Amino acid sequence: MGGQMYNLFGKQVASQYLAMGVLASLFGGVAVATSGGSAAKPTTPGATPPINASSSDEADFIKKFLEQEGSAEKKH
Repeated sequence: MGGQMYNLFGKQVASQYLAMGVLASLFGGVAVATSGGSAAKPTTPGATPPINASSSDEADFIKKFLEQEGSAEKKH
């Protein structure tokens, strides 16, 4: 079973060991890349971002609008 020998860092390495190393690196990299990250935190329904209004009238308008849209969405 003597195959081609390569000289890597001053040591003789058989070609089959190089092939196994390449395949292990390939499949290991794919496994790590497709393992996914941490799960996204679920958001609570009805949670709205903070309202950055310049006046209280504008803030009231935004709140009323969001309430109307929320109730219209529940009807559908």
